[in-house]
This record gives sequence, structure tokens and C-alpha cells, in this order.
Amino acid sequence: MLRATAGAFDKASVFVCCALVSALLGCVSLGAVTRSLGEPLIWTDELSRFLMVWLAVFGWIAASRKRIHVRIRFFQDRLPRRAHQAAELAIQSAITLFGALVTAYSVALIGKNYELEATTMPISMAWMYAPMVVGGAITALQGASEVIETLRRPTQLRPPAAGEGTIVE
Repeated sequence: MLRATAGAFDKASVFVCCALVSALLGCVSLGAVTRSLGEPLIWTDELSRFLMVWLAVFGWIAASRKRIHVRIRFFQDRLPRRAHQAAELAIQSAITLFGALVTAYSVALIGKNYELEATTMPISMAWMYAPMVVGGAITALQGASEVIETLRRPTQLRPPAAGEGTIVE
């Protein structure tokens, strides 16, 4: 059940990324065309900034969930087994803490900007920070699941050697 829910979430986040890329492309194109015609739509610049933030966060979520984010393990892969596992636990614990802090600070930013209206659009500036709550929460949950997975992994197994599996992890 949990895997099916996670799989559905992963598909939904990729779909949202595609929709955001399309919306961003349309918004920027509309702004460029109207500017070249001498009648610029000033709201396209601000909307494109909002869309870019949302796209960056959902891209971050999709990359983290698929484990295709950049990670350099050069030194970690040269550690003894137990030290490798301890380093992995420290890294994933730090990621969990980072996600929790991003979530908490984003909620605070939404509260501070709730009544502030965007310059060219009749929407709250809180929408600029809303995706960070989701991104932080997903990062914290992903990090916590990686901690649990690392603790369940027996230390007798050798750590992955450099060059094994994917280059970008």
C-alpha cells in the first residue's frame, strides 16, 4: 500500500513538473511576443518567477525521490564498512534535519507574506513560498526513510564501490 502511494506520488510530481515547464514556457513566450509587439503584459515576468520557484521545488522532489540528485561519494566509498554506514547515517540525518528546517521556515515565510500582494497580480506573495513546505516535508521524509534503510542494511555488506551503479546518485 505504501509503495503504491509512493509510486502514485512520484508519477504525480513528474506530471506537475511537466505542467510547470509547459506553463513557464507559455508564460515566457507570451511575455516575449507581447513585448516585441510593443504592448508588454507586465504580469508575465512576475508569474514566470512564481512558476520557476514551483518548478525548481518539484524538480528537487522528483530528483530526490528517484535518487538522481548529485552526490559525490569519493571519500565515503573509501571508508571501512562501519565508518561508511556511520557516514551514511550522518548524511541522511542531516538531510532529514534540513528538510524539517526548510518546512518550518517556509511555514513562517508564508505567515509573514500572506497579506502581502504580488506587484502585478492579485495573488498573495505567500504562494512564492508554498512549494517549499512540500519540498521540505518530502525531503525530511525521504531522509528519514533512508536512515531507516541504512539501519536495516547489514554492516557485513560491502559499501558500493566507486563506479558501481549510477554515476549520479
